[in-house]
This record gives sequence, C-alpha cells and structure tokens, in this order.
Amino acid sequence: MLSHLYQNTVLKNPKSIFILLLITLLSFGYFSKDFRLDASSETLLIEGDPDLEYLKEVNKRYGSKDFLILTYSPNESMISDSSINNLLSLKYKIQSFEWVHSVITLLDVPLLNNSEAPLQERLENFKTLKDEDVDKEKGYSEILNSPVFRNFVISEDGNTSGIIVYINKNELPKKLKSGNKKELDRFKDDLKKKNHNNILQIREVIKSYDNIGKIYLGGIPMIADDMMSFIKSDIIVFGLGVLLFIITILWFVFRKLIWIIVPISSCFFSVLIMTGLLGILGWKVTVISSNFIALMLILTMAMNIHMSTRFLQLRSDFPNLKNLEIISMTTKKMFWPILYTVLTTVCAFLSLIFSGIKPIIDFGWMMTFGLITSFIITFTLLPTLLGFVSNDNVKIERDNKSKITSFLGKISINNKNLIFTFTGLVIILSVIGISRLEVENSFINYFNKKTEIYKGMKLIDEKLGGTTPLDIILKFPNKEKSKANIDDEFDDWDENEDTNDEKYWFTKDKVDRIKKVHNYLDSLSQVGKVLSFSSIIEVATQLNNNKTLGTLEMGVLYSKIPENIKKDIIDPYISIKDNEARISLRIIDSQEGLRRNDLIKQINYDLKNTLGLKEEEFKLAGVLILFNNLLQSLFKSQILTLGLVMIGIFSMFIVLFKNIKLSLIGVVPNFIAAFFILGIIGLLEIPLDMMTITIAAITIGIAVDNSIHYIYRFKEEFKKNKNYDNVLKICHSTVGVAILNTSITIVFGFSILVFSKFIPTIYFGVFTGIAMLLAMVSVLTLLPSLILITKPFGK
Repeated sequence: MLSHLYQNTVLKNPKSIFILLLITLLSFGYFSKDFRLDASSETLLIEGDPDLEYLKEVNKRYGSKDFLILTYSPNESMISDSSINNLLSLKYKIQSFEWVHSVITLLDVPLLNNSEAPLQERLENFKTLKDEDVDKEKGYSEILNSPVFRNFVISEDGNTSGIIVYINKNELPKKLKSGNKKELDRFKDDLKKKNHNNILQIREVIKSYDNIGKIYLGGIPMIADDMMSFIKSDIIVFGLGVLLFIITILWFVFRKLIWIIVPISSCFFSVLIMTGLLGILGWKVTVISSNFIALMLILTMAMNIHMSTRFLQLRSDFPNLKNLEIISMTTKKMFWPILYTVLTTVCAFLSLIFSGIKPIIDFGWMMTFGLITSFIITFTLLPTLLGFVSNDNVKIERDNKSKITSFLGKISINNKNLIFTFTGLVIILSVIGISRLEVENSFINYFNKKTEIYKGMKLIDEKLGGTTPLDIILKFPNKEKSKANIDDEFDDWDENEDTNDEKYWFTKDKVDRIKKVHNYLDSLSQVGKVLSFSSIIEVATQLNNNKTLGTLEMGVLYSKIPENIKKDIIDPYISIKDNEARISLRIIDSQEGLRRNDLIKQINYDLKNTLGLKEEEFKLAGVLILFNNLLQSLFKSQILTLGLVMIGIFSMFIVLFKNIKLSLIGVVPNFIAAFFILGIIGLLEIPLDMMTITIAAITIGIAVDNSIHYIYRFKEEFKKNKNYDNVLKICHSTVGVAILNTSITIVFGFSILVFSKFIPTIYFGVFTGIAMLLAMVSVLTLLPSLILITKPFGK
C-alpha cells in the first residue's frame, strides 16, 4: 500500500514534487539566516554540574572579573627607560578603551620595601616603579623576589612580564532574567560581537608595538573569539573541501554530468534545509558540531551513490524498460536497506544524547534530523530529477567491474585462513591498545603550535606560573565552636581599643592550616603559581625584618590596611564573613605526561590522609574540575552507550534479516573495525578527548551501512543463484563497487578535517577515516568469508 502511494504521489508527479521541494528549500533557506555559532566555555560544560554552581559561588564571594592577559618580552632590559615607557604607553592605550575596567602591569605593583618609613606609612603611601623618585633596581628586585608577584606579573628570569586587562562586566538586563529566549540569545550574540571587536582593537594596538619586543595575547575571551573564527573557517573549509572531493569522486565513478548534478542537488537541498531547521530550533553549532555539514554531505552522498549505482545496474539489466519503471524498481529495492542504514547511523548518533553535555547532545540530535532529511531528499529529489531525464542521458557506457573488489572477492574465496589469522591479530592488538587507553583534557594541546592561542598559553605556562586555574577552599569550624580558643589567643588586646570582630578571625590554627596546605600544593611539580593568604603573610614577614607576625599583629595590620590594598590583595584569599580561605593555583598545562584526573585525586587524597583535613573542611573548585568532570562523564557515558549502540544495531539486523546467525555475521566486522581504531589510539598513546571518545559509536553506526547493503544484495542474488561462490562474485562486482565508492567518499571526506586548526577535530577526521577504511576492507573480506563458512542462507 505504501509502495503504491509513493509511486502515485512521488514517482508519477515529478513536476509537483520538484515544485514542493523548491518551496521547502526556499522556506527553510530563509530561516538559515538564524543559523548561529557558539564558542563560549559554557558549551564545554555539563549542564547542572554542581561544581559549576559552586565555582560561580566562589567567584562571586572572592570577586572575579573576566580578563585578558598579555605577555610582554621587551628587546631591552625590563626596567630600562625605553621598556618602562613602552609598557606605560601600552597600558594607557589599552586603558583608554571603554570596555576596559583596569590594566595591571609590573609598574602598578606596590613597592613596600623601598623606604625605611614605618610599615603603616608605607602601606598608605606606597610607591611603584613608575614613580620618578624610586630606586628602580631595588624595586625591581623586590618584585622579582615577591612571593605574590614572582611568576605572576614577572617571570623568574625577569625577561617576561604579564599585563592583566580586566574587562567591564556586562550585566544581564533584569527583563531578560525572567527569560525571553530570543531576546536572551540576541543579548548573547551582541556580547560576542562586542568581544570580537574588543579583541580586534587590542590586537591592532599590539601590532603597533611589534618593534619593541614579543607580545602575545591570551585569556578566555580571546580563546572564545578565536574558537569562533576556527568554527567559521572549519565549516567553510570542510564544506567546500568535501563538496569538491565529492564532485571529483562522482566524475571518476560515473564520467557523466547528470550523475554529478543529481547527487550534488540532493546534498545541497539536504544541507540548506537542515541549516534552516537549526535556525528555527535555535540550535547553535559549536566546536564539537562544526563538522556536521561535512558529515551530512558525506552521508547524503553515500545514499545517493548506492541509489545511482543500483539504478544504472538495473538500467543495464533491463534496457527495454522505461525510465519510470527503472526508478520504481530502484526505489523499491533500495528503500529497506537505505532505511536501515539510516536507522543504524541514527542509533549511533543518538548515543551522544546520554553524554549530559549540551553541545554533544545537540550534535547527536543535529545528525539525527540531518540523516532523516537526507533520507527524505534522496527518495524524493533523486527520482524526481531522474524522471526529467531521457533514457539515453542516464546510460553510462563503461565496464562496471572493479579490480579492487574483484581482488578482495578472490581473497575471500581462496584465503579464508589468512583472513581469520589477520582478524585474530587485529583483535589481540585491539585488546592491548584498549587496555592502554587514557582520557585526558589538555586544553593547550587542542591548538596548533603556530596559533597565537598556543604560543600565548605556552609562554604563560612556562614563564608566568601556569594556565589552568584551580581553587582549594578551606572551611574553618563555626565561630561558636572556637570562641574559647579565640578568647585565649586575644586576651591581651587592649580593652579600650576600638575592636571589631574581623580582627579576631586571624587565629594561629587558621594561619597554620593555610600555610600547610599552601606549601603542600607548592611542592607539586604539576602546579605553577600558588597564591593565598600565606603569600601575603610571607611578604609582611619580609617587611617586618623577617620576624614572623603574631596573630595579634595580623589583626592590627588587617584593621589598619588601606581599603584599596585590602580589596585587591587580601579579600581574594579570605572570606571572614563565610569563615573560609581560598588558595588559588594554576596548573602547568603543557607539562609532559600531566594527568589531570590523577592530580585531582592525589590532592583530595593527600589533603585528607597526609594533612589530616576532614572531607567537609575543604573543597576543590575551578575550570580544571569542570573540564575533568566533562571528560570523565563523557567517557563513562560513551562506554555505556557503545554497548547500547551494539545491542540496538544487532536488534535492527535481526528485524531486517530475521536470522540471528546472519545478524551476528553482519555486525562482527564493523565492531572489530571500531574496536581496532580505539586500539590504535591506545597503542599510539593518544589520550581520548571530547571528540575522539565518540569515534567508536559513530564508526559502528556508519560502517554497518556497508554490511546491510552487502547482505541484503547477497540474500537477493542467492534466491536466483544457489551457489555461494558465484553469488559472492556477483555481489563484489555490483554492490561491492558501490560500497568501495561510498567508502572512498567517506574516508577522504573525513580526511578533509585535517585542515582544521582544532587538534581534536583533526584526530576525529583521521581516525574515523581509518576506521571506515578498515570497515570497508572487513565487509569485503571477513564478512563474505564468514558467509561462505557458516552458509546462513542454507546449503
């Protein structure tokens, strides 16, 4: 019934269907203007992650602004007159931008050891390196030896200085907090445009100082903006690259213009309709999904090559039939195998929705809707366009036989033992490789070494104390519990003195605990700069002629210190109101062999077991924790969903072929190919990241398409010819050629991703391409060998 309905509505009314498809194309094409990109750090976080909420709370409590960081390595000495003047000039130029809140440089560091005046007076009337009456050598030496500023605004060797540019906060308007999604998205888009213009402005300034030394730009706003540029570049490069390659493949396979126009039209319609749908649904393309257009082109083309190849084979077998009859036969024979190939691939992409990470979930849904769109277009546009063409124009006069498939067919018949031995070797290597797999999230290694992001992060890592931030929040017992101790410790306060509660916070127990944790973190080789209240005390001790300050002196000092210094130097590290202290550190992200998850576990373990802290007395927070959560969650979900994908695809095979033995034979070669690629990644010691972790599920989903087409055709031919060897030869010369052509398209289509500037995308392209090649060889050797041995269709 459905077959008759399809014939009467689609095949017999090509003009009406074509007009309807054009209207659909124009309608969705209009909404493609709402197609959006998103490279914000939120796109790489788990929705509802309690650690994210806690980090927001910590940032609010201790004061946190967005900032850019410039590394400044002058040609001359750091404190030569020209270097200082250039740095001042650079500071004032950047400071003049309306979006800049403040600029902190080496020249803004308070010099407290530069005079013999009493400490209180030095705090209230401090000097800096830009003051004329300052001994610059002495001041510079103080900064170089400062526990706070060394490896923060100045490198240990004194050759590189950090310039921190704090950005004005863009408060979300109250009316948007209640949540009009479109207006909120528009507000966010405006912010991205502003951020892009800000980065362009500051880069123009940096260019004008090219002759004074090396200046690199870093910071999350700059990374987000560059990532946006990468996504745009990737979409254009991948889209055009894959399109050009597909045209080349089509010409090589068919050598006729009509067989380039028809499949390319299907690709164009599918992609434009899908971008319009993304615009309507408000789904944004991120770094993770930037290759979705290339993937859609590849998978749409695979469907079209199978349809076109079958059409031409039937045209050759039945030369006297009309075009409409051949189209009808083609769609009838190809409907179920292509439907099942779409469903198995959808099954693989839907596994991504279990990741809990929004951009990966969106990518899964994007590809699901994209495949459904491609399927509909393939079975409407392709037969419609062929219906307009005369019989003579679609014929191709050439030998359809392929030397490659013929060679693989002969191996399948004559060298089964060799194939099984090689398969056994592949399985052993896969097991060894998979046992060595590691999950790692090295942010700096996501970028090409030639990019400014990499150069800036590398320099900050090596010279200015690391890049990835991590906070340790120490929680002290409630005031009521420790009141007796406080009273004992401060019983010598002058009763007449105007005391306040804040003074009493500085107890020996708290100060010792902060110092103990600070020193422990500082001793870790993976950790760069560590800053805490202990750093401030160390500076105060140096100023106090190396005499340790008592808790009484700390309390006095805190109450007398000027508010601006208190706000900038002390408040980021203690919260008297919340009875907490914050130890801020940065991880050296580029360190060879760094294992972030192991480091987090080690810190948690040592704080409890070596330093004797209770679990409720400390908590880790920061970007390091969030990205680690992301990767660990993704790894667990993908290992679980890989099993679900395998069960789902195996179930579909049973429904399609109604034969358990045949279904098992059909999935085995593809599962082996997917596991082998994971094994290769493990053997090469390449850590799994947010993109490579999805390769296995996606490989299985796409690769089983070949098995479905091969088995479906074998089953069909076996009904006519009951000789297994003969049927194998027929299949290798017909559907085998289509499998070879589609696999070459997919392999080289994925290889286009090597032109990305984002390293995980390159790995994704290379390894998925290799996996597809292995799957194709496996389907054209191992699969037929298994069929010949098990004889699933009977004797």
